[in-house]
Amino acid sequence: FMMQHDLEPSPRQTTPPGGLVPVPEGFDIDRPRWDQQSFLGRLKYFARITNPLLVFKSNAELNRAAELVASARQGYVPSGTSEEDLHRAKITYDSAFHPDTGEKMTLLGRMCAQVPGGMVLIGGMLAFYRTLFEVTAAQFFNQTFNAVVNYTNRNAKSSITNRQMLVAYLSATTGAVSVAVGLNSLVKKAPPIMARWVPMVAVAAANCINIPTVRQRELVEGVLVVDAEGNPLGKSRVAAVKGISQVCFSRIFMASVGMLLVPVLMQRMERNPSLKRGKLFSASVQTLLSGAFLIFTVPIGCSLFPQRSSLQTSRLEQRLQLSIEQQQCPGQSPDRVYFNKGL
Repeated sequence: FMMQHDLEPSPRQTTPPGGLVPVPEGFDIDRPRWDQQSFLGRLKYFARITNPLLVFKSNAELNRAAELVASARQGYVPSGTSEEDLHRAKITYDSAFHPDTGEKMTLLGRMCAQVPGGMVLIGGMLAFYRTLFEVTAAQFFNQTFNAVVNYTNRNAKSSITNRQMLVAYLSATTGAVSVAVGLNSLVKKAPPIMARWVPMVAVAAANCINIPTVRQRELVEGVLVVDAEGNPLGKSRVAAVKGISQVCFSRIFMASVGMLLVPVLMQRMERNPSLKRGKLFSASVQTLLSGAFLIFTVPIGCSLFPQRSSLQTSRLEQRLQLSIEQQQCPGQSPDRVYFNKGL
């Protein structure tokens, strides 16, 4: 989430506007509070911006956070503002505004909405998975949610048309339903737990279709890569493949842990006759259990790979390597390039 402002720092004013004071000496609002090259540092960061309580922030609160962040980038903040106030504002800002464009993201597409949105959808898929209607309805709602999340968290430097969005949405929904229906027919004689795991496989297959299709323009045109100082160097399809692959793996991890373990827990719980009270009760229990897993798997999944991903220059396309060499002084080509992998 920090990449946009790493690349395009705002010039600082030399005199403070009325009512403002300089930011604390040495403080940089865009410098990560925790080391983003380490898993633990990324986890501390994403645990905060995926906090489900952030969905309750009003537009006024979000706008105030954005104004404070913008003011701090200029080098001045309201009198009495502490560093902790600035850190909180940055977390609120990062949770709701796109790192590339600075635009406010739709609520369902924000990562802080992954737990409340995901728990309802996963609970529904785990409870309603037997009939064609149940499978189709569950995957329809799930892929609708996924399409919003994937589009919202794309690399905004690469555009996508409405037609491409529709193709991605229909392809993922069709693929998920096909996998679920096909596997349901294969596991009829298998142990019951196998049928409960069918939705997990369907979701994994849909992610492998939805994410690359939504971001297909990146695969065709490449994503913008920059040097360590943020200077643009060109677009790379190799970088796009790496970023999209990492996002697919992360998304599958977020959902699959709960979808793998909740059915096991439910099968044990349902041995107690008092817990067999119909599908709605079962769906409610599975929704709550899914939410409990997502609280941990969402920030962990986001933290598996650096948001500001990198590649060795030698692994880029030959044409881009030549272009980078031509842009640099002899012997000064960067060893690595960096890009926003998206979420």
